[in-house]
Amino acid sequence: MIKRRSQTLAAWFCLGDAIACALAWLAAYDVRFSGLFPVTKEQPPFELCVNDVPLVIVSAIVAFWLAKNYEIHRLRRVREELWAVVKGIPLLVLLVTGVGFYLQDQYVSRGAMTIFAGLALVAVFVFRRLTWWCIYWLRRRGYDPTFSVIVGTGRVARKTAAALRSTTWMGIRNVGFVEVNPTRWSSDLDILGTISSLPTLIPKYKISHIFIALPMNRSHEARRIFEVLSESFVEVRMVADVPNMSGFTLTTTFLEGMPIIGLRESPHFGANIIIKRAMDIVISFLALFFLSPVLLLVALAIKFTSRGPIFFRQERCGLNGKSFMMLKFRSMYTDAEAGGPQMARKDDNRNTPIGSFLRKTSLDELPQFINVLLGEMSVVGPRPERPVYIKQFTKTIPNYMARHVVKCGITGWAQVNGWRGRTSIRRRIQFDLYYIVHWNPLFDLHIMWMTIWHGLIHRNAY
Repeated sequence: MIKRRSQTLAAWFCLGDAIACALAWLAAYDVRFSGLFPVTKEQPPFELCVNDVPLVIVSAIVAFWLAKNYEIHRLRRVREELWAVVKGIPLLVLLVTGVGFYLQDQYVSRGAMTIFAGLALVAVFVFRRLTWWCIYWLRRRGYDPTFSVIVGTGRVARKTAAALRSTTWMGIRNVGFVEVNPTRWSSDLDILGTISSLPTLIPKYKISHIFIALPMNRSHEARRIFEVLSESFVEVRMVADVPNMSGFTLTTTFLEGMPIIGLRESPHFGANIIIKRAMDIVISFLALFFLSPVLLLVALAIKFTSRGPIFFRQERCGLNGKSFMMLKFRSMYTDAEAGGPQMARKDDNRNTPIGSFLRKTSLDELPQFINVLLGEMSVVGPRPERPVYIKQFTKTIPNYMARHVVKCGITGWAQVNGWRGRTSIRRRIQFDLYYIVHWNPLFDLHIMWMTIWHGLIHRNAY
């Protein structure tokens, strides 16, 4: 349903973009020719810059429309807003430059255009954030509310209601729930009726949003809900049953007009691969360089306290389940697994004199920076597991193999949250899958920071 308020807000943003870009265009001229930057050509008259303001305004509106800057809805986040502005600025510059060359505009300044792009980005984004801040401030105080109904009364529905209560900036108030067969367990909820009563509930409570929050085993009921709402003008959204969809990335694309939903895809593609790999190379190289004295001391300690090699190589599974030999400082005697693979345990008599210390302080993991440089591992990612245990886990733990869509890591989200060593494998997998779905470079840096301050020493390593 298209609200008049959304149309008004879109018009306000359109006006604001035009004014912000016009001011940025004029300011760019003053900055470029203020004396701060060298001028190799004759300075163009300011009148030529002023004459191009209408072109800049029209180009700005077209560029930001193409970048979907005027899609107004209550669930829009700051990062979506910023990304739309970032996409619109290059389009704006291309339009102004292209039309200017076509019209043989006499005001051509690459320096001013570069400055304009930066100023326009800041001006447009600041204007939009100030507008949204005012709107959020009003919504938190009860102005401009819209009303919703949640279909379902289970765990997903309750979490949806709690999320709407906490995100007051959206201004969406849940008036109640709709359920086919209410139970005694749901008696504490405001159940307004059944799915078939939705057409009468919508005008009665002035409903604008319907949230379908059903468990996965009832997802087939969504079609019936759409049929019931076929003559109603409301926004309908389906809330994913997240615990039952762990590891799902939920990407969307189109194939000849058909919507394709991706359920399991690696987030490391395109530029993300380059960024991730560059971070791995730089960080692992710096770590090996600055920690070289520590590496030398640990190597000498291992050599003088037990017989055998300094390094221990063990087969692990990484990206796409491919095996590689992971490096560690040896913390056990060479015949530790003479009787077959077995996990470390408390007071393990297979440990060398310094083995327990190396494991508790994670010093035994430092050689894995070499695996990172070789491209077999990443600094951050799910911890690699041995093939013999993977065969066991895949039979008992749902979505276990989903953790192999990214490179394994020296540290990870599960490890910094305490799920390491002899702890719950299921909880560890949940944290690994959360990391995969929500990955971004800043998340990696956050995990590295937590590893330095919280994750080096752990009581669950034996």
